[in-house]
Amino acid sequence: MGLINVTSGRIEWTGQGMDAKRYAIVFQRPTMLRRRAAGNVRYALAAANVPRASRTDRTAELLTLVGLEHLARRPARQLSGGEQQRLALARALARDPVVLFLDEPTASLDPAATKAIEDVIRSLTARGVKVVMSTHDIGQARRLAGDIVLLHRGRLVEAGPAADFFAKPRSEEAMPANCCFECNR
Repeated sequence: MGLINVTSGRIEWTGQGMDAKRYAIVFQRPTMLRRRAAGNVRYALAAANVPRASRTDRTAELLTLVGLEHLARRPARQLSGGEQQRLALARALARDPVVLFLDEPTASLDPAATKAIEDVIRSLTARGVKVVMSTHDIGQARRLAGDIVLLHRGRLVEAGPAADFFAKPRSEEAMPANCCFECNR
């Protein structure tokens, strides 16, 4: 994401080099600009070099996509935590990413806010956006994941289709008694 200088290697997606302008990230705790919700999105569109003439319509489209169209004029810092997270998603989508990285996007959110975020994620994947998400919530992983990559103490332990991961875990760390997730009872 350009947060740390690259010393070697490259990013490939489906066998092709990855343009940094085609992916975006949403952090666990978003930072809101001192603007209205719509102003936060317009700022992201300007940063993504979207033509000025398109920004008003695109802002409305993105706010509608994340369910915040009715809060466009509200100061972003007055939004609830879940609303701020959805606004952060709208800002990330200003880049029209092919890949969207999410760092625990529902941490500390109530069930209604979590469902709203998960609905947006499902909508994005249905549109063809690849979502790479970190989570500690096994239920959320079951609901959303197509593939699972389990890391334990910074080490890759297991990777594969979510259905296989949940049906037949191959590693000790993924077994329900040992997994760091809160497993279904």
